[in-house]
Amino acid sequence: MAELSLRRVSKQFGPVAALSDIDLEIAHREFVVIVGPSGCGKSTLLRVIAGLEQLTAGEIHVGGTAVHRTPAAKRGLAMVFQNYALYPHKTVAQNMGFALKMAKTPRDEIDRRVHEAARILQIEDLLERKPRQLSGGQRQRVAIGRAIVREPKVFLFDEPLSNLDAALRVDMRVELAKLHNSIDATMIYVTHDQTEAMTMADKIVVLRGGRIEQVGTPMDLYHRPANAFVAGFIGSPRMNLLPTTARAVSGDSVTVDLPGGLQLAVPAQPAGTAVGDRLTLGVRPEHLATGAGADGSTLALDVYVTEPLGGETILYGHVGDTQTLVVKVPGGVPARKGRRIPVQVAPAACHLFDANGVALARPPGADDMAEEAIEAVGGRLK
Repeated sequence: MAELSLRRVSKQFGPVAALSDIDLEIAHREFVVIVGPSGCGKSTLLRVIAGLEQLTAGEIHVGGTAVHRTPAAKRGLAMVFQNYALYPHKTVAQNMGFALKMAKTPRDEIDRRVHEAARILQIEDLLERKPRQLSGGQRQRVAIGRAIVREPKVFLFDEPLSNLDAALRVDMRVELAKLHNSIDATMIYVTHDQTEAMTMADKIVVLRGGRIEQVGTPMDLYHRPANAFVAGFIGSPRMNLLPTTARAVSGDSVTVDLPGGLQLAVPAQPAGTAVGDRLTLGVRPEHLATGAGADGSTLALDVYVTEPLGGETILYGHVGDTQTLVVKVPGGVPARKGRRIPVQVAPAACHLFDANGVALARPPGADDMAEEAIEAVGGRLK
């Protein structure tokens, strides 16, 4: 079994804390994606797990065995880097089998593993080529094959698709997902691409400043962000975050101000929130609808940019004097820049965050209300 356990892992580079008290449990065969902004510690965490960086404090366990003092080559892990790091003078087969050759693995066993990895990755006809004769996607497959032949307990991927073009990234995402389903291994994948995270992960880890902000399934983070940072980081386009003020507080809702004089009663458990407190209201672009709300919960959006993407269109506009709002609508909606359009806000689809950015808990039944509100979003101009 290849469970991975990180216990209060920290890493210092001089006075800089790259990682601070990381606690994380990864189950056997899980596909875990680590995301976060540049400089948050994603790659450092992966390198600490791999043994390429020595941790400052804490413990790392693989399959129940402590490995944080074990050399990288003996941890039973394999890492795939952003740059393919292939030997240009060696063939594909030689590149894939090189680590086994250095470990003095018998030649027959090397050949067996190389051909099996090539079969899985569908590169059997490339084994005699040199890296310069391969496309970017083929080189990445070779780099992955080099990891597969080692038969590791855990695969570590450090932004492996970032050098590929957009169409090839989509293809390789599918191939990696298929690979995960076909081999008995745990995978940890670092990326800054939210689409990769949302579509590939069993579990997402969000890092900021070397600390874990939230761990959960993609849909947990999307629908129930723990704080404003996670809410704004997960999702594309990012969640709208509007500064506001509490105008009324009850046991299961908080009424807040929005631009244009609109007041919205958002389902929330106040937990110490008082009238006059500064809050942040979050609502995703795809959970807004063009058209007037039946209950009057409508904002006037002055559109200044449109991004037609075919099946959908992204609208950027102002509500009030300066507040920016992003709305995602179906591609056929006739919205043009320079036009003022009504935008409906469903209170049940909104989130509230306190002055520290922590999400206010939602009352029982609020998630069901939110699903109904989201399903009702028509995205049509009326």
